[in-house]
Amino acid sequence: MISVLLADDHAIVRSGIKHMINSQTDMKVIDEAENGEEAVHKALEKKPDVIIMDLNMPKKSGLIATKQINEANNKVKIIVLTMHEGKEYLFHALQAGASSYLLKSYHEYDLLEAIRTVYRGEAYLYPNATKLLLEEYMKKSIDNESNLQKLTGREQEVLSYLAKGYTNREIGEILFLSIKTIESHRSKIMDKLQLKTRPDLVEFAVKNGYLDFD
Repeated sequence: MISVLLADDHAIVRSGIKHMINSQTDMKVIDEAENGEEAVHKALEKKPDVIIMDLNMPKKSGLIATKQINEANNKVKIIVLTMHEGKEYLFHALQAGASSYLLKSYHEYDLLEAIRTVYRGEAYLYPNATKLLLEEYMKKSIDNESNLQKLTGREQEVLSYLAKGYTNREIGEILFLSIKTIESHRSKIMDKLQLKTRPDLVEFAVKNGYLDFD
């Protein structure tokens, strides 16, 4: 039996969702919360399998509640159920730890399917959300490609060795360059790729195949 916690500041909305869920044979609402603070408290106390979370709630927003619950217990699956279709809400909810993002305007079947899907450990998004995520991914890919074209051949060599964990001295010895020159290349690479830290650089290199640079 899938245990569900409802978090929404509208009693009539909770009542409708609760009736729908309790009419199923494989899931049950074990508690309700009418604000974000209560949602966090009950999530940690009752440890439900799934939480249905509204974004706009008093005392603490659903977004903050989602983040705090996920940080305390990332095993619980959170479904954001909202009226907000904007991509900024979608991205922030997923970054906060939501496993699903649904619009209240969708059919009740979608919510029931989302509950079962996230309980299995999978993600569930409304159709247009998938499109938005793909568009964002493609935009980042294009931006990465554009940034890579700014690097010289030597800078790409240095990027590869930096990503593999070589020190400035080691890279200098391999490429027959001074440490000062390597440091200069590194600074230019970070600037051109708009990166701030070594982990950022490594992540960029992995995503763009530079760990296999020969």
